[in-house]
Amino acid sequence: MAEAARTLFGDRLDLAAAYAELLATDGVLRGLIGPREAPRIWDRHLLNCAAVAERIPDGATVIDVGSGAGLPGLVLAIARPDLHLTLVEPLARRTAFLIEAVEGLGLTRMVRVFRGRAEEAAAGPAGGEPLSADVVTARAVAPLDRLASWCLPLTVRGGRLVALKGSSVADEIAEHAATVERLGGGEPTVYRCGVDVIDPPATVVEIVRERVVGPARGPRRAKRRGGRSRGR
Repeated sequence: MAEAARTLFGDRLDLAAAYAELLATDGVLRGLIGPREAPRIWDRHLLNCAAVAERIPDGATVIDVGSGAGLPGLVLAIARPDLHLTLVEPLARRTAFLIEAVEGLGLTRMVRVFRGRAEEAAAGPAGGEPLSADVVTARAVAPLDRLASWCLPLTVRGGRLVALKGSSVADEIAEHAATVERLGGGEPTVYRCGVDVIDPPATVVEIVRERVVGPARGPRRAKRRGGRSRGR
């Protein structure tokens, strides 16, 4: 794991280690990570999430839906300082943790926190513009049909939903491909990320937003806001 961590995080490995410590302590105490998960934070969580970075273009805007304790959003922010991320999370105790983590890890210039559901982010916060990004990520949030209904509206046309999935992803694709197409998504494609770096590699399903369905709205890029991260 040490070699994999050095490969995936490079000169930001110390920052990744600080986040791992935060998850194993505050994350457990606040009920964001189960006590049994603490010894497996690196292999089960951080390395898998960091491997997904290979599917994200340089300098992309990213929205992480259902960010929870920051997986994969905060991991991507640590591994890829060129990205600009919005962490979307509806629960107050989780957004409080995320805001504290972003500030404590010194990531306020590239990460912001939005408290709300994906549908609220896509509709636009009160008095603000709808959120959208080049890439929308998610991890263990929902079956593929619901995931696409939440995430594709946040994705600019031509952008991608990049979701961490388990071994049953092929069955999900077979069951929900028609729904994904109706939502404007292209054919789901499965990738293995971190091959020859982590074992097993991370399984990712990727869907390009080919069409805008529903109320017409021109694609907008997520604003790159500096300064203090804030929940809504």
